[in-house]
Amino acid sequence: MTLHPAHPAARSMRTTPEGLLWEPSDRWVRGRVGDTTVVDSRRPVLVWEPHLPVPQYAFPREDVRTDLLRPALHPPTGSHTGSQVFYDLHADGPVRPGAAWTFPADDLSGHIAFEWFRRTDTGLDHWYEEDEEIFVHPRDPHKRVDALPSSRHVRIEVGGQTVADSRAPVLLFETSLPTRYYLPPEDVRLDLFAPTDHSTGCPYKGTASYWTWRGAGDVPPNVLWSYAEPLPAVAAVRGRLAFFNEVVDIVLDGEPLERPTTPFSRMLREGSRSQGRP
Repeated sequence: MTLHPAHPAARSMRTTPEGLLWEPSDRWVRGRVGDTTVVDSRRPVLVWEPHLPVPQYAFPREDVRTDLLRPALHPPTGSHTGSQVFYDLHADGPVRPGAAWTFPADDLSGHIAFEWFRRTDTGLDHWYEEDEEIFVHPRDPHKRVDALPSSRHVRIEVGGQTVADSRAPVLLFETSLPTRYYLPPEDVRLDLFAPTDHSTGCPYKGTASYWTWRGAGDVPPNVLWSYAEPLPAVAAVRGRLAFFNEVVDIVLDGEPLERPTTPFSRMLREGSRSQGRP
């Protein structure tokens, strides 16, 4: 992340020789495993690693239940920037290996970070910013998500077949990602798709459920999704359906859009290969 010097956040953002970016946060953050509070901090810092698209929190040691941490028996390699010290977490239930670590940067030497990006099994179960539970990863204070109703004409094709046609979309604008087009269910050929048990969580939007294309062609699974109960900030997408722009063809107001390349592109390609598609 590079901010213009005039940006207000540029005055608080720090850079370390290891390539980490970090800044203090004023949010009260708590993390729990079962009924045990492992972290309770009013002085967290947000840290951006060069290879991860989202931030994570690190906490002063005195705000962490360090009595629950033991040096990792099998420290992971290559999962975070630099040479860290990893800890196994001994809290409620089974030991969680490699659940916590320290960054090598001198600026962050008194801080401990915990897994929760991608909601790995080694991470903490529940996280809260103030009194709101947060999922998957911390919200980026430099990222914005807007869901705006529109009357633009959106047509979606899969393998040359029209699968959706709408003049009442909600356009979702999310920093660093392509515009997503959320369409009313009645404007989507859901008979051409099959619901799956796949779901994902997003700290900005909520929990999504998915559908897979029934037809032939090089179409990854779970190409279509919906938020039945979105978070209040994007309530306008409730019950609507959206496609991955990366793998379908979208015609907007009569103009075909290019398929974007995003952090999801590799995941979608691998999903297609896993189904035996070329």
